[in-house]
Amino acid sequence: MKILCINTRKGVGDQILFLPYIQAISKKFDSPVSLLAKNNSKARDIYDDDYHVNEIIELEKNLDGVKGIFKLVEILKKKKFDKAFIFNSSLRYNLIARLSNIKSIYQYPLFRSKDNIVISAKVFTEEIVDNIVSSEPNLIIKNESFNVDENFKHICLGLSASGPTKRWDIENFIKLAKKINDKIKCKFYLAGGTNDINLINKFKNSFPQENFISFEKLRIKETLPIISKMDLMISNDTSWSHLAVALKIKTLTLFMDSPVMAYGRYSSRMFTIEPAGQKNTTTHNTLGKDKISFDEVLNKSIEYLI
Repeated sequence: MKILCINTRKGVGDQILFLPYIQAISKKFDSPVSLLAKNNSKARDIYDDDYHVNEIIELEKNLDGVKGIFKLVEILKKKKFDKAFIFNSSLRYNLIARLSNIKSIYQYPLFRSKDNIVISAKVFTEEIVDNIVSSEPNLIIKNESFNVDENFKHICLGLSASGPTKRWDIENFIKLAKKINDKIKCKFYLAGGTNDINLINKFKNSFPQENFISFEKLRIKETLPIISKMDLMISNDTSWSHLAVALKIKTLTLFMDSPVMAYGRYSSRMFTIEPAGQKNTTTHNTLGKDKISFDEVLNKSIEYLI
């Protein structure tokens, strides 16, 4: 049986949140699946070692628009899928699946405008597999060869974010690292890419070189064995926090301008801090980056490290 799963959300974190549901469908039909996903979701890196997924079909720009529909149909027709599972409410992908001669098509209710990303995927999948599916993600990696010095605690700092309103000030992260290091011997791992080089450099200029490792030149896949050995991830609500959760790492995530109920409550390994006065209420346009309590982040970090 040939199975196609369609998850067109663009974020790495979004791709992580769908891990349990893609895996559950593969297990139900005892078959690895093909996944249609956007390139910037880094699905290739995430599923590279996962036997539940045998192929990533990248949704490139030339497959957008009206012309893109027919190009994508041409690609999918050749693969002769038996079933398609569409993790969205888009008429576009329903039409594409039908034109691709896929006989069994399962999809969210058409034209749904708002939903909780985790709840919608969970309900949809549980109806298909006729069983409860845990929302805890499990990212499978084969390469766990990175070794850590057990004389130190190892802390990954998720410095980046999708925009400035979702990013705790870098000076706060520097101060936090110094305060933690005063109490506990630590090594720090700077989770960010080339777009975050200014933030990373500010941190580098504040610490001896032997005290940190930067991810700036690494692919997502190359960082996974490192993250899997961390004692704690402290991060903005960004892809790094969700990757850490999926690698079974305790993760302290700062929600200041994104929906905590959607992205912060799906895993028992995700611990959250919101702006002062907020409780399970942060969402887009909360704009609370300056109201995150430094002392709360510090105290929680030390609590989770001890």
